[in-house]
Amino acid sequence: MAPDPSGDQVSPSSEPSAPRCVGILAGGGPLPAQVAQSVVAAGGSVFIIGFEGFAEPDVIAPWPHRFIRLAAAGEILSTLRQHGCRELVLIGPVRRPSFATLRPDAAGARILARIGRALFSGDDGLLGAIVRVLGEEGFVVRGAHEYLHASVGRQGVMGAVRPDSVAVSDIGRGRSVVVAMGALDIGQGCVVQDGLVLAVEAIEGTDEMLERVGRYRQDGRPGGVLVKMAKPGQERRADLPTIGPETVRRAARAGLRGIAFEAGATLLTDPRECVALADAAGLFLVGITTAGTMESLL
Repeated sequence: MAPDPSGDQVSPSSEPSAPRCVGILAGGGPLPAQVAQSVVAAGGSVFIIGFEGFAEPDVIAPWPHRFIRLAAAGEILSTLRQHGCRELVLIGPVRRPSFATLRPDAAGARILARIGRALFSGDDGLLGAIVRVLGEEGFVVRGAHEYLHASVGRQGVMGAVRPDSVAVSDIGRGRSVVVAMGALDIGQGCVVQDGLVLAVEAIEGTDEMLERVGRYRQDGRPGGVLVKMAKPGQERRADLPTIGPETVRRAARAGLRGIAFEAGATLLTDPRECVALADAAGLFLVGITTAGTMESLL
C-alpha cells in the first residue's frame, strides 16, 4: 500500500533526517524509486513529480505521484507545497528539450528568466541554476547520494577482475581527458584504448557513446576502458555520474576491458548486478580518485 503524504513542513537542516515528506523530481531509470524506498524506510514519506516523457510509470507507481510536463513550473511548485514537501531530490536522466518546445506556464516563464543565460550553458551550469532557483523558492535541495549510501561507488576494485598495467595507464589517460572536458562543462565520460581516445561523451550520454565505440575499437590491441567522473566543481545535488547494469552490458558489447568511475561521486543503480555482469563478461569495475597514482589497482 502506498504511503500517505503528509501536509507537515520541515525545517532545513544540514543533513537529511527523514522529513515528513521529501519531494522527488523524477526523470527516467530506477533511482527515483530507490530514493523513495530509502526515505520511507527511514520513517519519512515522499511525493513524486514524474516528468512527462521521462519518468517511468511502473517505477514510480507504488508511491504518491503526479506526472507533470517539464516546463510547468507553477504546477510543479504548487503541487510540492500542497503535499508539504520542503526537501527535494532531483534524480533520473532527463534529456534537455529544445527551447522552442518547452511551452512554459506563467511561473515557468518567470523561472526561465531567472535562470537566464544558464539555459544555454552546459548541463552542470543549467542544473546549478535550477538548484539555486529552487532554493530561492524556499526548498532545500538534497543530493540522491545523501539517501543512497549503499549505491555510492567505493574506491578500489569491485568484483573478481583487476586491471593490468595497460588498463591502468588507459584509466590515467581517461581521467585526464574527463577532467579537461568537465572543466568546460561538456561531459562526464570517455573511452581510451591503449592510449588512444576513441570517444568522448557529450549531449548524447554514456549509452549512446558506448554504442559507437565498437566501430572505432582498434584490432590487435587490448580492449578499451570507460572512464566516468564528475565534472570539477560539479553541482553534486543533481546529475552525478551513474552506472547501471545496462552500462556494463554495453561496455561488454563494445569489446571494452573495464569501467573506471569516480569513487564517492558515482551512483551504481544496482551494485550487485553490475559486479555480477562485469565478472561474467570478464570486465573490471573500479573506483578511482581524481588525483594521485593508481598503482594500487594492479
